[in-house]
Amino acid sequence: MSNEFSGSCLCGEVKYTLSGSVQSFFLCHCTRCQKGSGSSNAANLFSRQGTLSWLKGEDNLTTYRHPNTLHTRCFCRTCGSALPYYLSSIESVVVPAGSLDSYCDLIPTAKIFMAERAAWFTKLNNVACFDTLP
Repeated sequence: MSNEFSGSCLCGEVKYTLSGSVQSFFLCHCTRCQKGSGSSNAANLFSRQGTLSWLKGEDNLTTYRHPNTLHTRCFCRTCGSALPYYLSSIESVVVPAGSLDSYCDLIPTAKIFMAERAAWFTKLNNVACFDTLP
């Protein structure tokens, strides 16, 4: 999957492009991703050959690396939005799917760390769906 994606943070202070192929798109349910995202999972694209270019705001980035794990979060200092980073231990650019501005029709490769998923995650089948806030 060779593509070029563009993305930004919520406040617009940081903008980037990712050029290159994406090898995987994981929905991670580990407890660290739950805490970091404030949700049931993180949704990340992984690109081994991708080139990450900062168009604006690189100096506004903060990176947190959780001790003794691979867990890393890069985010905007102003609005806290999750942003891409290079994870050297797996030689990949990791791109939070929610930070993308460009259309992405990639289908998630896998849900990972399902043993750690939130207890309520398995009870969503009959939950009402709305296009806007009801």
